[in-house]
Amino acid sequence: MAIYFYSTKDQYGAFSNFSRHPFELDGLIWPTSEHYFQAQKFEDDEYRGKIRSTPSPMIAARLGRSRKVPIRSDWEERKDEFMYRAVLAKFQAHSDLKQLLLSTGQEEIIEKTTRDYYWGCGANGTGKNMLGRILMQVREELRS
Repeated sequence: MAIYFYSTKDQYGAFSNFSRHPFELDGLIWPTSEHYFQAQKFEDDEYRGKIRSTPSPMIAARLGRSRKVPIRSDWEERKDEFMYRAVLAKFQAHSDLKQLLLSTGQEEIIEKTTRDYYWGCGANGTGKNMLGRILMQVREELRS
């Protein structure tokens, strides 16, 4: 039986990048994994700081989607790496989250989003579910 997540209010809402579980990475405190991930799109330190300090993950996502500031040239090749680093740091920083993730056993973890066919499963379930895959990879690493 697969485990689906999307809203931060759901049983597995902590798996969402919008869940407010701060962690330290690259010498800075990040309010959410969404803040970290979106900031990594840019080489402009000032803009990265603006994303990190914004009060909500929704605003961080919006700033990350803006193309008023150029994104790093290697973004497409490195985005999975940055997501993995954020998810791992978040689950290492919070023992309750680690236990929640480990409690999923060997179940498949799927981000149930209708619009995202890369990070989630998409409307018809044919998406790559990369966030779910990264969560399962982190689960394996935390288990060992």
